[in-house]
Amino acid sequence: MSCIQTIQDYGLRSLGLGERLLPRNDFTLCEQFTLIGSGMIWNIYFGIMALITGFFLATAVAMGKASTNKWLRKPSEWFIFIFRGSPLFIQFFFAYFFFLSLKKSYPMFDALTSAWLGALIVLFLNTAAYTGEIFYGALRSIPKGDIEAADAYGMSGWSRFRRIIWPTMLRLAWPAYTNEAIFLFHATTLVFFSAFPAWQQRGDALYYASYFADKTFNPFIPYPILAFYFILLTLVVVGVFGLINKRLNRHLPEARKAKMRFRLNLAR
Repeated sequence: MSCIQTIQDYGLRSLGLGERLLPRNDFTLCEQFTLIGSGMIWNIYFGIMALITGFFLATAVAMGKASTNKWLRKPSEWFIFIFRGSPLFIQFFFAYFFFLSLKKSYPMFDALTSAWLGALIVLFLNTAAYTGEIFYGALRSIPKGDIEAADAYGMSGWSRFRRIIWPTMLRLAWPAYTNEAIFLFHATTLVFFSAFPAWQQRGDALYYASYFADKTFNPFIPYPILAFYFILLTLVVVGVFGLINKRLNRHLPEARKAKMRFRLNLAR
């Protein structure tokens, strides 16, 4: 079988398209690259959807934590504390069994026990908590002069938030938020270890990498391939977020522009 034929047969295998059965012996390098790459579709799906939805919840949580109203501040503080204070893997574990109990009582919640929705909800809440804390720190760092200038122009309420506070918050928070986006894409590999099952062998990239490692008893081929794909994905994230960072800082002199710095996150 040629490599082109292998790509046609297994390129969308993680979505249930193409060959129904996985190869069982005489694995080629092309098969491993193709199937692990196919699994990356799910990792990208989890990362992009969690980032998009979590971004808006994080903004609301940050504003709530910065509020003087305790009925908004306290729930925001506890939300951030719980999801930042507990390991992501434990969140997957408890969420799955909570969704499973809902499914038993109310069959309409059946989709929540599937990885495509249940695991996504966990990632969405987790990144919203981390990003909410980042945005909260940025809110606290907004120069008072900017807000006073907005007041002097007669801005208030929604107009001041949309034109002054929110853009400044994003500009200050974006380098740290870029790191959070990278760590989130890496954290999608934990879906494989969670209780959410892979239906009909439609797994993520780590699912297929582990499959080849188990069958060949050689982890030194599939796992480096997996790492290679994630390095490429990280470069894409850095490039896209770097362009957005330049856009957010386009009006500032070069010396005042926020620089992109990447730091090692020792715990997630």
